Amino acid sequence: MEITSASTVRLKIPFSDGGAGVGLFPTKWSSLDFVLLKLETSDGITGWGEAFSYFCAESVDALLNRSLLPLLPGLDPLDIEGVMQNLQHKVHIIGRYGITMFALSAVDLALWDIKAKSQGAPLAKLLGGRRRDKVPAYASLVRYGDAGLVARLSERAAEEGYGTIKLHEITRPEVAAARRAVGSDLAISTDVNCNWSLPQTMDMLPVLAQLDFAWLEEPVFPPEDYETLARLRNNGVPIACGENACTQWQFRELISAGAADIVQPSITKLGGISEYLGVETLASEAGLTLTPHSPYFGPGYLATLQMMAVSQHEQLFEYLYIDREASVYADLPVPENGHVYIPDGPGLGMDPDLDVLERFSV
Repeated sequence: MEITSASTVRLKIPFSDGGAGVGLFPTKWSSLDFVLLKLETSDGITGWGEAFSYFCAESVDALLNRSLLPLLPGLDPLDIEGVMQNLQHKVHIIGRYGITMFALSAVDLALWDIKAKSQGAPLAKLLGGRRRDKVPAYASLVRYGDAGLVARLSERAAEEGYGTIKLHEITRPEVAAARRAVGSDLAISTDVNCNWSLPQTMDMLPVLAQLDFAWLEEPVFPPEDYETLARLRNNGVPIACGENACTQWQFRELISAGAADIVQPSITKLGGISEYLGVETLASEAGLTLTPHSPYFGPGYLATLQMMAVSQHEQLFEYLYIDREASVYADLPVPENGHVYIPDGPGLGMDPDLDVLERFSV
């Protein structure tokens, strides 16, 4: 078998989040950007991948088409390790982090999709077999900067059956409002997206500890300041990080520095399934909790679920708590009563809805 063609599909799907859509990204965020990768083989198998693309879709798409896709035709898609090592080596001079690795993640996901489909099995079976059919999901709210909205949407998520809620709030009124709204039974965390200084973080840790927060995510800038993150541990609230780390090598540095209680690899950012598997091994050896970063809705969403199906430990699945105008998949499994079912179709579990791809194509 060999790869016969490689192409990208860019999508933009509008969504609403109940707020103003500002705070998390440089400008208003009201649509989901996708760069999907489609690989076709001589055996008639099609594999789908996804590159992280929020606010960088044009760049990711350009890198794929200019630097990676010309290298793929003729290669053996079943030799995932060989293909990925070759690609990483050829483009390392461009950089092994950021957009380069987002693009490589798409290739890796598509290759694993093909390999599992070639055996007529879901990816989880290829990786050792499913240990579970569903996983607990948490509602990952966007940043509202409005205590009333935080309270209302936290309460709604609780009523829908979520046992854990993640905020993206950075001030005291909002985090306190969430706890008041849901009471003491639900777990709450907040992702600060590197918005605090070290003094601000030290000031907020007792507040979050008193509110019984489950973890504090990426409190300081830059996210790779592992020395400071290590200093923040053991202050009443577990420290989580890793969504912006790329390759298992950077996670090795993060873990060796003692920077995290919870590591959060993002399968569409760090280099795909191959790198994710390496991170999972590192986290297990270090006795750390792994909670994947997964606020996306394409092949990366499905790949994350497949990884969670085979994990030795039950993990929390991050579900971006928004209302999308459409789904990449006709029957995407979404949380119900706080759990999401893992699809058992061949490959990643299902293929994109071609009508949706056409309708929302950029």
